[in-house]
Amino acid sequence: MSLSPSVIAKTELRIVVIGSSGPSQFLLTNYILGREEFTKDVCSIAGSTKNVGELAGRQAAVVNAPNLYDKDLSKSKMREELRRTKCLLSPGPHAILIAFDLEKISPNDIQTPKLVMKHFGESVLNYAMVLLAYDGHLGGAALDNRIMKTDWHLRELIEQCNCCYHIFSKNWRNRSKDRELLQKLERMIGAMGGHCYTSPAYLKVEESVRKEEKKLMKKRAPETERACRELEKQY
Repeated sequence: MSLSPSVIAKTELRIVVIGSSGPSQFLLTNYILGREEFTKDVCSIAGSTKNVGELAGRQAAVVNAPNLYDKDLSKSKMREELRRTKCLLSPGPHAILIAFDLEKISPNDIQTPKLVMKHFGESVLNYAMVLLAYDGHLGGAALDNRIMKTDWHLRELIEQCNCCYHIFSKNWRNRSKDRELLQKLERMIGAMGGHCYTSPAYLKVEESVRKEEKKLMKKRAPETERACRELEKQY
């Protein structure tokens, strides 16, 4: 069952931001939230992080995962951190944004959507969008032509994500295209019925979170009872 546009617009936007290498994904998070959450020299993180704010007036929760080609992280640590992103955005993200520097697309980068699919599930690319950091002199149709007609690396990359892409400024203070990004995200989410991305892996994580919550409640029950008894004695 599809959700109505009004319901979709009121829901907190849950976003996973992923990069292949370099600072692009961290610049993107700054751009989405409209503040410097990461400094310009941040090129990697050891663990997944969650930040909240607004994108063009809509509440948004953004989770950054480590860069997928981070050589300082072992494969097991990478898997662990990607699982954490699922916990931080339970019951699932509305969008997975894969960030690159438009001027530094490498042959490795073309494989990134397949790597995202490997970690998140086969249908995840229906919820994915390519985000390109760019502050060059091209704009409008000329820039779109370069992306979709001239540069085959870029075209191949974007086609894997159903040709969904957006160009953003490396300067987070430049808010000229934040509403355009929100509109693209809302169209993409609307095409999926307004629902967040889920998969057997996400459902498994959600069940694990519920079990941990129950364990914590059982552990805290005796402490709560003692506190109540102390209050009763006082009053």
